[in-house]
Amino acid sequence: MRILITALLTACLALPAAAQNKPAVEQQFRSWLQQEVWPQARKKGVKRRTFDAAFKGVTLNWKLPDLVPPGSKPKAKRAQRQAEFGSPSKYFNAGSVGGATRVGRQMAQRHASALARTEKRTGVPGRIVLGIWGRESGYGQVPVKHDVFQVLGTKGFMSTRADYFTDELIAALQIAQAGHAPSRAMKSSWAGALGQPQFMPTSFLDYAADGDGDGKADIWRSEADTIASIAHYLKQHGWQAGRDWGFEVKVPARLSCALEGPDQARPIRDWAAMGITRISGKPFPDHELPQSGSLLMPAGRSGPAFIVTPNFYALKKYNNSDLYALFVGHVGDRIQYGMGDFKGRWGKVGGLLRSDVAGMQRALERMGHDVGGADGLAGYKTRRSIGRWQETRGDTPTCFPRAEMIRQLR
Repeated sequence: MRILITALLTACLALPAAAQNKPAVEQQFRSWLQQEVWPQARKKGVKRRTFDAAFKGVTLNWKLPDLVPPGSKPKAKRAQRQAEFGSPSKYFNAGSVGGATRVGRQMAQRHASALARTEKRTGVPGRIVLGIWGRESGYGQVPVKHDVFQVLGTKGFMSTRADYFTDELIAALQIAQAGHAPSRAMKSSWAGALGQPQFMPTSFLDYAADGDGDGKADIWRSEADTIASIAHYLKQHGWQAGRDWGFEVKVPARLSCALEGPDQARPIRDWAAMGITRISGKPFPDHELPQSGSLLMPAGRSGPAFIVTPNFYALKKYNNSDLYALFVGHVGDRIQYGMGDFKGRWGKVGGLLRSDVAGMQRALERMGHDVGGADGLAGYKTRRSIGRWQETRGDTPTCFPRAEMIRQLR
């Protein structure tokens, strides 16, 4: 068998990526499953019957992104645009926000008991669970149609992150062994995220919860289990019961946008003393005043501003994007309180290539700024570093990358 695998690998290595011998690679994939994956799965308690059922009829999915077939090299990544770190306004388009709010209100009524029960147990408000549920899978209405074993098998065998996806594949087999979902019901996204909460399999093993008392955590078909699992995830990632996620605010022009970031947090009463006020005109709640809060300006001076609590950063544990966490909190507030759009207007910013932003970040790093890594994503460390750089030039800080900075930051 090892001689056969070696021969197959040699044959594949001799072929350019565009001319892969797919039948030979498929045969190598089957051998990899048996010689590499099965022993690891068996050590984790997976039975042979479960293993064979999972891969019955499974073949490689050659349409998945970031594949590196045997004998080929990873493709150079092209410059990218990404909504979370590009043009913030697009993330909050009326269709997405309105749809998540409208259906979320229906779900709040339909699943009131499960939401209340889960909030009592975890301290996570139902509206926040609904915000995540709506964003991840449209409250279960967005089809999750991929076979998780095909996805993770393919990516574990031949992708740029093969080790990571192999670990997730083993975890998916453990989930199947435990019987949380019937055979062939374990559907995932193209990246291997499972069910309505879109948990990767290792996250499922750590955080999925039984919300309906049947002893299983069926996040594919059970709304109660989905609700319980999302809330349990947030609780385990630091959600503080009794606190809000944040407040939209007005920041005086004299205050620098470079004050942004959780590492510059201070009691909310201190922000109020500096002249920051809620844009609604209401005072900050009394119980929040002595608690920690951070300034968030996701578009710098060209968009709404917020004072956010540590719960905002618990939301970011679900998806490490400021705009994702902001969307979830905002939709949750609209569902429960009937709030409208943000009062602050999004300016015409963003739309830059990630390669251009990465170039700015490298220039700022050479000046000694901590931008959080030259990844082309305008997170809070990059935004405030731009503001500090602008201040050293004598410019009014705007704290967001703009096209004219490409030439200035070289």
